[in-house]
Amino acid sequence: MKKITLIAAACALFMSQNAQAQEVQYVEDATQGYVINSFKDNWFITAQGGANVSFSHFDKARDLKDRFAPNANLYIGKWFTPVWGARVGVDYLVNKGLTKPGFLGALQGEHMTDGNVKSNIAHVGPTFDVMANLTNLFCGYHPGRVYNFTLYAGAGGYWTLAKEYNKKGESEGYKNAHDNVLTFRAGIINSFNVSKQVQISLDLRATALDGHREKVAATGNRTFLDVQAYLGLTYLFNDREWHHPVVPVCPEPENCDALRARLAAADARIADLEAQLRDCLNRPAEVKEVAAQAAPLATIYYPINVYRLTKEDNNVLDAIANVMKSNSNTHYVLTGWADNYTGTDAINVRLRHNRVNGVYNKLVKSGVPASQLTATINNGNLCDLGEKYVALDRAVTIEEGK
Repeated sequence: MKKITLIAAACALFMSQNAQAQEVQYVEDATQGYVINSFKDNWFITAQGGANVSFSHFDKARDLKDRFAPNANLYIGKWFTPVWGARVGVDYLVNKGLTKPGFLGALQGEHMTDGNVKSNIAHVGPTFDVMANLTNLFCGYHPGRVYNFTLYAGAGGYWTLAKEYNKKGESEGYKNAHDNVLTFRAGIINSFNVSKQVQISLDLRATALDGHREKVAATGNRTFLDVQAYLGLTYLFNDREWHHPVVPVCPEPENCDALRARLAAADARIADLEAQLRDCLNRPAEVKEVAAQAAPLATIYYPINVYRLTKEDNNVLDAIANVMKSNSNTHYVLTGWADNYTGTDAINVRLRHNRVNGVYNKLVKSGVPASQLTATINNGNLCDLGEKYVALDRAVTIEEGK
């Protein structure tokens, strides 16, 4: 389905670029396989009626024309794909053959010259089949096909019914013989579509049944074969057909010259940009020398709204005074700073003056000539890194004069 989505996207892009084109068409694509229908679709019900011939050990001695017996079935089933399906239903099957007098199914008054007696046994029970539509498997699915050839196999279980007689020898009808048997079968269905809803069929089947207990005791044969033929009528429910995935088909444009020209221009522009990128990556980096700025000799920092020197500040300034006195020919500039994020302009100007004057007076007191010092203020921010770092803007810097 991802492939189909990409095709649809390509068609949509084409349509947006070519307003004169025809609309995109959507068609079923057989190469994409089949879409599995929902569970409610492809159900069917089948009624069958026909005849069978039994081939047990005793039955073979009875004339073939006298062994034909009626049978009928009713099934409900579902096709899961065009090839595979299943059905479940109820079978009614009568076997006509021979047996010993007094055995299961023996008919009173139906004695044969060889000492055997005719027998009738009826079977009723549920069955289940798995089906494979070989026509669709080998020839592909076509909804208009009239004939389909289906192979199936399954199993089931039968309750045995046999005639019972009273002491006067009168028949009391078929009664449960309490001799249940298993059945395994396989067959072919030749179905013909009369319409989209109705099929008629010829079902040919071979069935293997468990031998009834008395026949097993008499012959040792544990299974016997029964061959059946049915005519059937099937009705199909809901959606009866199978569909391929629907894919979009892009119409051919009347003239692609304009699109080709735009594509060529875009390719040329991409090639030019790639060339510029390569030139930029291969260009040697330019190195600019930047003169290093001399760092201040020292910086004295203050808490907010404070200009007085601490004991530690005085110790630092004593050391700085010694450096200045040893460099008597060097002039030093003292600059007072305050942050512009707190306080008013008047307060900040006063703080700048008080801070720089305090440092100036301490250095003079420590023996530095006043002629070697210049005290000034700066109304800007020393670091100007934002309000989060305002503590770095409350200071006095001591630098060599230029």
